[in-house]
Amino acid sequence: MNAVVNTYSLLRGSAVRAIATGAVIAGVLDAIFAVIVYVFVLRAESVIGFLQYIASGLLGAVAFSGGLLTAGLGAAIHFFIAFAFATLYYVVSRRVDILSSHAVPVGLLYGAAIWLFMDLIVLPLTGTPKSPFNAALFVSFLLDHAFFVGLPIALAVRRYAR
Repeated sequence: MNAVVNTYSLLRGSAVRAIATGAVIAGVLDAIFAVIVYVFVLRAESVIGFLQYIASGLLGAVAFSGGLLTAGLGAAIHFFIAFAFATLYYVVSRRVDILSSHAVPVGLLYGAAIWLFMDLIVLPLTGTPKSPFNAALFVSFLLDHAFFVGLPIALAVRRYAR
């Protein structure tokens, strides 16, 4: 019965709004930051190449020859991940009050934890091209995820979830 109640709670308007708002804002802000870094700072090929890089986590090097199709897949993966992390935050926040009552510091820590998890655990297990460690990039993306991923998710959950 508890699983049915939790599923119903998740599908209520406030839950969907909290998750969707946090995920979309986080996904867009993170993508903008990443495009600025990859395309304009690191001089990567294009936005399409950046999105194909994301898809390469699933497809490997073949993603870079897939054109707009694999770029679209990369965008879908990016937003799927944002929705997954927003959903996780929402679900846990229903049981742990501090996630809503202290949304700013917890959101910043959550975003940093997301980056550490993705960079140190998930990415090494995927087909994405490996590059040497760059401390400046690591710190930049740690801050990006703190301010542009974790914080918007936490603030959206605090604002829209009951």
